[in-house]
Amino acid sequence: MICALRAIFLAGAVSMTAPAQAETVYSILDFKDLDGWAEDDHQAALDVFRNTCRDMKISDWKNLCKASSEQQNARAFFELFFRPLMIEDGKDAMFTGYFEPELDGSRIQTPRYKYPVYGMPKDAKTASQWHTRREILEDGVMDGLNLEICYVDDPVELFFLQIQGSGRVKLPDGSFLRVGFAGSNRHNYRSIGQEMVRRGIYEAHQVSAQVIKNWVRRNPEDGKALLYHNPSYVFFREVSEVPADKGPLGAMNRSITTMRSVAVDPKFTPLGAPVWIEKDGKKPLRRLMIAQDTGSAIKGSQRADVFFGTGDEAGREAGRLRDPGRMVVLMPIQRAYAYLPENVQ
Repeated sequence: MICALRAIFLAGAVSMTAPAQAETVYSILDFKDLDGWAEDDHQAALDVFRNTCRDMKISDWKNLCKASSEQQNARAFFELFFRPLMIEDGKDAMFTGYFEPELDGSRIQTPRYKYPVYGMPKDAKTASQWHTRREILEDGVMDGLNLEICYVDDPVELFFLQIQGSGRVKLPDGSFLRVGFAGSNRHNYRSIGQEMVRRGIYEAHQVSAQVIKNWVRRNPEDGKALLYHNPSYVFFREVSEVPADKGPLGAMNRSITTMRSVAVDPKFTPLGAPVWIEKDGKKPLRRLMIAQDTGSAIKGSQRADVFFGTGDEAGREAGRLRDPGRMVVLMPIQRAYAYLPENVQ
């Protein structure tokens, strides 16, 4: 959820020719095969697992969820009831990061806070395609609809809030409101980064969210025109049921947890499942996380997006992450063995 639109931004150019599908290979590992397993904080992972396991519908997962509430030793719980399942689909592992933006805003419009965060227009809900970004922001199509949730002080941050799909707004009194994805105008997303490369402004390896933000701010008129290159526009809803000190809602409609929640491809990894992450690169990471989110560019058995939290620093850390490694799904024992070739009918 939170990372669905952001993942489109990261995806870059899309091939017009679908690659041949490789056979998916399953193999069961031992916990001693997991690099760094013994050193992790298993209790922290178990706490996150409990946050969403009660929403899992299949009986063996429901039984494990019930059993988790009675466990005093988190590591023993995972080792007793699960088996590490390696799932390979022929694609190299890739880890990226995502975050929840935090903007400064107000419930009322002021000279500082003048850029509206809009709710979903009724007509847009039923239209095959509604007005473009340029028309929404320049032609007054939102006037009189009274759909302003709040106002923020930075149109560039608002643009990237739409890419992320959700975020938190800090109000002048220090309180917060959280907004989540409500819908869009159903125009296809067009990458601003790719357009900058096409125009010769930057090379592909130079483009990042922060680079785009800085360029747009340095070039306000050309920057506004550049943002209009993307006709897609996202509308929001206030997510008042999520306390400000909790993470945003993931695909399981529960708050996700900084550095313990991960977005996966549910075709391979069940939402709610524990996932062992072995991320390499400059800052190696060995950690048990819980698959609680999805994203449109998170495709494949070895593709994952790590949630870094809320705010600018989380955004910088998430933006730096693009590393190889491997991930292993912890499955209930009988379910894990059912994936092996000799047990597949």
